Amino acid sequence: MYDYLVVGLGLAGISFCEVLEKEGKSFKVVSDVSQQASQVAGGLYNPVILKRFTLAWKAKEQMELAKPFYSDLEQKLGKTLDYKVPVLRRFASVEEQNTWFEASDKPGLGYFLSTTIIQNKNPNIDAPFGFGEVKFTGRIDTATLVESYRKYLDDKGFLVHESFDFSDFKQHDGHISYKSIQAKQIVFSCGYGLKNNPFFNYLPLNGTKGELLTIKAPDFKEENVIKSSVFSIPLGNDLYRIGATYKWKDKTNEPTEASKKELLDKLSTFLKCDFEVVDHVAGIRPTVVDRRPLVGQHPEHKNLYVLNGFGSRGVLIAPYASGQLFNFLENQEPLDPEINIQRFTKKYYNS
Repeated sequence: MYDYLVVGLGLAGISFCEVLEKEGKSFKVVSDVSQQASQVAGGLYNPVILKRFTLAWKAKEQMELAKPFYSDLEQKLGKTLDYKVPVLRRFASVEEQNTWFEASDKPGLGYFLSTTIIQNKNPNIDAPFGFGEVKFTGRIDTATLVESYRKYLDDKGFLVHESFDFSDFKQHDGHISYKSIQAKQIVFSCGYGLKNNPFFNYLPLNGTKGELLTIKAPDFKEENVIKSSVFSIPLGNDLYRIGATYKWKDKTNEPTEASKKELLDKLSTFLKCDFEVVDHVAGIRPTVVDRRPLVGQHPEHKNLYVLNGFGSRGVLIAPYASGQLFNFLENQEPLDPEINIQRFTKKYYNS
């Protein structure tokens, strides 16, 4: 009898498994590779919404949890995951510069926004109005994290490589079973795959398709993340990740020519050197109608829990939300009401 069965191994599943292992709880994970959002994510941790110069939800609190979380994972997996890199917001006008300075005076934002305008020194970037720097930012190599963590669990015998089959799932008095696995609780952390979950598909998980390019640009020579109408994220070896798109209707993991053209058109507004596209990937972000995670207990089935809906900020949200769920389950601490799925209980009874 395990303490937990975890379904899904993206950022949500990994972060919850980490809490379970640190707290000495036994668990098993069932995961396929159908949901690719974590693997293809840009991986930025950035506390500021740079379109509007506003602080992201609970950004500082999440940053304080995320940094030691990823540092511990690097030690455990023997991999470099956290690349400290500044994010430079390209200004399109003097008005944007002024808006940046106004934002830096707001409570909380001043900690993250530098008030020094950085003049552009890269001849291959068109940025006559310079940049504003966001402090304490970086990139998590999510593809390496997911791959390495799967291997870590596999080597320990904790991972079942398969799609979760609900016809093999049963609820009993005080526990659940899946095939030969028995556990006290089950946590579904399966990203957009939650739409196919008969217990939690009442939740308003919309899903937003994101596509990213990887380009090779030997002359670019840029070590910072550049944010304009798209992000340019340095990966090393003259490679840069360009993203991302936001599409609400297409729910496939297939890259499209239309999104590729959109990204290239936006990139051409500031990048002035030659490059070639060497990769193009897509995934469905698990986004929620109110832009808050989905965490908590099923309204009727008390051994069933969900950890989902991290959207495009999963790198920052995952450690925070996982700790919230664990403390709710094991220490009877109330969930943050903003993430608690109780906010959608009426939808369940009306569905």
